[in-house]
Amino acid sequence: MPFSILHLLISVLLFFILFFGIGFILNMLLRMTWIMALIYPFVVLLIIDNVAFVEYFRNPMEAFHTLGKNLVSLAPADITVLLSGFLGTILSGFTMKTLRQRGYRMF
Repeated sequence: MPFSILHLLISVLLFFILFFGIGFILNMLLRMTWIMALIYPFVVLLIIDNVAFVEYFRNPMEAFHTLGKNLVSLAPADITVLLSGFLGTILSGFTMKTLRQRGYRMF
């Protein structure tokens, strides 16, 4: 079922806010500015992939083949939504960096 424009806008906004918030909290707790930006590709692979994580070790050829098929078959709307989440993680890193430069020690 294709996305309507309204669904796309809401999904983009939700993914951006969700991953900005997760990135902000992880940065605050772990004091690693870009940790969520490094973790995000693995989160995307878990969202896209329909193969169990264990299958990458049991049957890697089949699992990576399925992952490649799923990546290639993503619709432009799906790519837009996933990229908005990545932008949220990047912006949370810049926000934390700015807060630290301005003297907020708790971040």
